Amino acid sequence: MNTEGEAVLVKRMALAVLPLLVFGCAAAPQAFASDERTIGVYVALCDNVHQGIVPVPKAVGDGDDPDHNLYWGCAEGFMGVFGKCPNWKKEPTINLSSPDVLRTHSCRHVSGKAALTAFAYRGSAIEQCLKDFKAAICQGKFDLVVYLGHNGLMDFYLPGTAPEAGRKKTPECMVMCCMSQRYFCKHIEFMQATPILLTTSLMYPGSFILRDVLEEWIKNSGIKAYRAAAGRAYAANQKIPLKAATGVFADLEAAPSKEGHLSAAEPVTGSGKEQGSTSAEQKNGAP
Repeated sequence: MNTEGEAVLVKRMALAVLPLLVFGCAAAPQAFASDERTIGVYVALCDNVHQGIVPVPKAVGDGDDPDHNLYWGCAEGFMGVFGKCPNWKKEPTINLSSPDVLRTHSCRHVSGKAALTAFAYRGSAIEQCLKDFKAAICQGKFDLVVYLGHNGLMDFYLPGTAPEAGRKKTPECMVMCCMSQRYFCKHIEFMQATPILLTTSLMYPGSFILRDVLEEWIKNSGIKAYRAAAGRAYAANQKIPLKAATGVFADLEAAPSKEGHLSAAEPVTGSGKEQGSTSAEQKNGAP
């Protein structure tokens, strides 16, 4: 190769290497991806027939019709909120081959700091939805695991479940249903998860609450900020005073474990309802 040709080759090599010197290495974008946290949202579709709820209009209370359901397809349902939110961009979605999961949706926050996958369960499969919500926590599938829907523990009993050995993540969790602190606190404690949003009273679990809380969660704003965001969102939607709306959500800084613990006598694995005369309310932790 002549001298002129060698000079051209050296110049090309220098131009190819320069980006690596400036940005550190070619794999630098993967370092940012490794900081991305994951969110799993388990939605039990509203169902007038199979859930112990005050009936809603038939059009939004059909647990087999996710596209028009109160908790999924309606304006304040999951897709009605996240499907139109500019901060969340749709991602390719893997459809599950499950008769219980009617829809799935994946999206990524514009900050690149969070990826979310939501599962819409048939209304009659609310028990399976809650089991899968708990399994996701015990297996460490996501950094944050969310349940949204009717409080099924008012209707049936679920045994406590311990986290799996070698779980790589210790998830945070949110339970958006009526009186979730009262019914879910001991389950969350036994699964060794960290609750960041629970409720104290009857409430409407619109996905606008989740949207606003996640903006604070992505910034790691803390428990106090999560509750405040939920309160503001609920006050605006329900047209009630901010103080009253904030009171719908548990003050987890003051009393993260308000309810009792799972006793050693209670089963901690398995499925199905426990036999006997004790009500689901008593078994699941309500006084």
